[in-house]
Amino acid sequence: MSKVISLVGQQLDALLENETNIVSNLANTAALLFQNYENLNWAGFYIYNDDAKELDLGPFQGKVACMHIKPGSGVVGTAFANKESIVVPNVHEFAGHIACDADSNSELVVPIFKNGQIYGIIDIDSPILNRFGENEKNEVEELAEILANHI
Repeated sequence: MSKVISLVGQQLDALLENETNIVSNLANTAALLFQNYENLNWAGFYIYNDDAKELDLGPFQGKVACMHIKPGSGVVGTAFANKESIVVPNVHEFAGHIACDADSNSELVVPIFKNGQIYGIIDIDSPILNRFGENEKNEVEELAEILANHI
């Protein structure tokens, strides 16, 4: 990471400095996301399981969640398959949306890349329609880069 721009990015980089436990780093990152962004009902991770060929639920903050997502399924699986971030203003209009929490109305998903391979997905849900925009997407993409340096 050449330059940390956002305050939350600086916080994450400092929080994870010299930490090597992946679960702890993911858990603290989920907590940092949940505490720093308003109007969320879920923030966490889906980690790719190469043996099962699916994304498995990782550390998160919020209500119980879907535990396994196939690549290409729902917002998380689509972001994984396309290797790109997705901002969904209204999840009810996203074809194939997986409703793990009926209170979710908008979603932001960002892939995490490690050594050129997709490692997993940051998933953030909100009960508010149109909650996420380019600013949040860019900031969470920055967080994904920082996190990748600590996993």
